[in-house]
Parts: sequence; C-alpha cells; structure tokens
Amino acid sequence: MSTITVGIAYTSGYGHTRELANAAAQGAGSVPGTVAETIDVAAMTDDGWPTLDRCDAIIFGSPTYMGSASGAFHAFAEATSARWMTRAWQDKIAAGFTNSGSMSGDKLHTLQYFSMLAAQHGMHWISLGLLPGWNTTTASEHDHNRLGFYLGAGAQTWNDQGPEAVHDADLSTARYLGQRVATHTRRFVATSEVARL
Repeated sequence: MSTITVGIAYTSGYGHTRELANAAAQGAGSVPGTVAETIDVAAMTDDGWPTLDRCDAIIFGSPTYMGSASGAFHAFAEATSARWMTRAWQDKIAAGFTNSGSMSGDKLHTLQYFSMLAAQHGMHWISLGLLPGWNTTTASEHDHNRLGFYLGAGAQTWNDQGPEAVHDADLSTARYLGQRVATHTRRFVATSEVARL
C-alpha cells in the first residue's frame, strides 16, 4: 500500500497547542507507512493549501478562547470555503484536539466546531476512542484522556505557564489520537484502493 499523509492543521497562541500538534504528528508518524506534517494555519501561505489537499487525513487543532476555536483558526476555516465548493476534502479522515487554561473551558464546543467543519467538507470524523481517565479514586491525573473527552483530545495547561508546562498525559493523549487517525486512515485508503481494482 502507498504511503499516507496526515496533516495537522493547527493554531497556537502561546505554544501550548503547538506542543499538542507535534505530539499528534509523532503519534501519526509512528504508524508504518505514514508521513505527518504540521501546518500552522495562522502563518500559512498559499503553498500550504496544496499540502492539505494532498493529505489523506487532517487533524484540526486550536486553543479554546471564549468558548470556541481561536480567531486565527476561524479565519482559516472560512478560507476553506474554496475547498468546500470543489469538494477537495471529500472523504478525507478528520479529527481534532484543543487546549485551554481551565479543566473544562468549554473545549467541547471547539471539538464540535471542528467536527461540523469536517462534516461540511464531507470528511469522516474519528473520535478519540478512549474511555475517560482520572474519574475514580484509584485513577490518576497521569491517565490517558484525563479530562474525559470523547469527540477529540482535550488538554489543559495553566495560563501563566509556557509550552513546557503542557501536561504529559495530554501529550500522550494527543499522540494516541494521531496514531488512531493514521491507523484508521490506512485502513480506509486500503479499502478504497481494493474497491477500485
């Protein structure tokens, strides 16, 4: 089977979300036959669009600000309308992750926004696929999915700390998401290749 590409299209205000994007890329790249590319959509030039168009999967990432994705991510999402009109991303795999300073921080709304964007493009959404961690007396804040999200990966980093403070469990969860997306994308692409024979 041919090599697949997973794109991580993200924005990061203070570096926290960039750390998660890199972790998701590490997870995706750990699946044999997978290339992962991170793209900061706030700094993306016209050259970035063909890169995303070539991807077999796109993982969306943004901090959650005031209950939704950042303004920079919203600008990117609006700019994808040219892809929407041509169905350029139809049947690609999609997923998402977000970070905020609060444990909840209304991150679910950001993940819902990502999944709706994917649906508008005709993409196939991949959930996190993990049971929640850190929800019993014997559990730990170091568990995968310590914040208990299902739709995608949610992370929490203190507002007064830099990128080095991103929680190890959140980085591990982002790596898991990247690996899961790459694994499902390879299955999807392989099935599609067989169907074309």
